Amino acid sequence: MTALPEVLTELQALRVRVPHLTGALVASTDGLVIAHLVTDMEPDGVAALTAAALGVGARLTDAVGHGGFRELLVRGERGYVATYAAGSSCVLTLLAAADANVGRLNLEARRAGTRISELVDSALERRRQL
Repeated sequence: MTALPEVLTELQALRVRVPHLTGALVASTDGLVIAHLVTDMEPDGVAALTAAALGVGARLTDAVGHGGFRELLVRGERGYVATYAAGSSCVLTLLAAADANVGRLNLEARRAGTRISELVDSALERRRQL
């Protein structure tokens, strides 16, 4: 799937709303980049790793009886990597600095995930109608 301008616009708005956000990526659940705002790294590699993390997260939540995957937060020495379900066909991955407000990150990412899901679903429906 090629980059969707509407999704890219949503990522840019998210970057404005969340201080200390250093990157954002939307990928299909099988690891293909839909849109991204990342620099100094390969978006295809991040998307592939996101798909792998999504698979592990989904298996983990299922194994413990907590239902379907919703989000995953990883904290490293220099920041956060957060992945959120964005509907059934894609995921939103955000990169944030170590001093990011994680509560704000979660709040805005959940809202953006809903909008991104609607945008991607709409684009897929338009393509099916062609």
